Amino acid sequence: MSQLMYTPIEDIPKIQGDVRSGFGSGKTKDIAFRKAQLLQLAYLIKDNQQRFRDALHADLGRPPTETDLFEIFVTLGEVRSAYDNVAKWAKTESAAFSLNWFAMSPAIRKEPKGVVLVISPFNYPIYLLLTPLVGAISAGCAAVLKPSEQAPATAALLTELLPRYLDPTVYRIVNGGIPETTKILELPWDHIMYTGNGRVARIIAAAAAKHLTPISTELGGKSPVVIDPKCDLKLAAKRIFWGKIANAGQICLSPDYVLVPRTFQDQFVAALKEVHDSFFPEGPRASDSFSRIVSEQHTRRLKKLLEDTQGTVVFGGEVDVEHKYVAPTVVRDVTERDSLMSEELFGPVLPIIPVEDVDEAIAIINRHDHPLALYVFSQDSKFKAKVFDNTQSGSAIANEVVIQAGAHGLPVGGVGPSGTGYYTGKYGFDMFTHHRATMDSQGWLDWVLGGRYPPYTAGSLSLLSKMLLPSFPARPKSLANAPGS
Repeated sequence: MSQLMYTPIEDIPKIQGDVRSGFGSGKTKDIAFRKAQLLQLAYLIKDNQQRFRDALHADLGRPPTETDLFEIFVTLGEVRSAYDNVAKWAKTESAAFSLNWFAMSPAIRKEPKGVVLVISPFNYPIYLLLTPLVGAISAGCAAVLKPSEQAPATAALLTELLPRYLDPTVYRIVNGGIPETTKILELPWDHIMYTGNGRVARIIAAAAAKHLTPISTELGGKSPVVIDPKCDLKLAAKRIFWGKIANAGQICLSPDYVLVPRTFQDQFVAALKEVHDSFFPEGPRASDSFSRIVSEQHTRRLKKLLEDTQGTVVFGGEVDVEHKYVAPTVVRDVTERDSLMSEELFGPVLPIIPVEDVDEAIAIINRHDHPLALYVFSQDSKFKAKVFDNTQSGSAIANEVVIQAGAHGLPVGGVGPSGTGYYTGKYGFDMFTHHRATMDSQGWLDWVLGGRYPPYTAGSLSLLSKMLLPSFPARPKSLANAPGS
């Protein structure tokens, strides 16, 4: 297995300079080049699928099935979509028809922003690094990639493979920790995409501001689940528990806590226990279907949160720091001020908060930062609408968890503290694309717009007003007594 070597700090500016020169050659603007690189990226993944499985097992103890589902399949789906659609996405687009402007041929050119930086986390080190790269390639950008050093086997494999499959003059990897990342952020970029946590995002945003670099972020947060007692209980328990234990809960879209009617808590907890026992009949520690926590540090963090909880551990609770193991754990009767509500858990621990009704659930959600996802389990359309209409979140999902990230055509992104921007499909293409306005105004149009030139007269203003000043319907009656009416 490849060993991760950090990039010498003094080499980082040269790497960026080389990539910027490669972009300056203009090669990435060619659609055929973009499609060839996308195809090469697909084969980078396909040719080395078993090596990626092995690397993810080394980094996270992850079952191969989860690597295939969450990394390989969805990333290849992104590549295929971009390969099939890049020519259409990149085509100059005519502006909406306007009688006043159509003669000037107003249009929108789709141009690459330039050299972009992608910084990805450890939990999905293939999907969260290569999916933004798909957007960058399809947009015609050059890119420097910074994989997470906390997933060293995967980062080392990507570092080995990337120059063998993609053009190294325009796509490069930089490896390292805080010093190397600090050096990267000292450099000017044309766009930065960061996936991770809010603390680091603030550092990146501050560094980007020095160069007025636009950034996109995907930051996660505490994604809640609201339970309607009339839901399909067995289905809800199975899907929620799976979403919490997949990748040992280290998913930015993972259900973070559950809001359940107080009178329904016993039934819901019992259903979760049934699911746990069916998933892990010999126990999760002995199972080859359960991942490990990425590091001893993160394991200790989860251990401390569990030690400090005032809730009741229903099952699980076992933590082995040396082996980075945290058992799938459900904690009931958790309050809003509990240790388990103090931060995003990012582990296989599920707090259950009993509430009086859906109104209290909505109030609790709205007292916290807007999450990356909000989940509702209900068969009642009015119940679902009430929760979604009175909250804010990156996505609003009914009767399902986590898998919305792989749904073709849907954006993946947060709102407010959970992130800005979207990085999948055409949304990823748009993120790295400059929509450049263009017009071609013929000389004869001065016969129509000549009144814009001095000396200004009442007649010329009147003619321009008739052409350019829009009309409006009558003022709304409900506002007839408002100021200015």
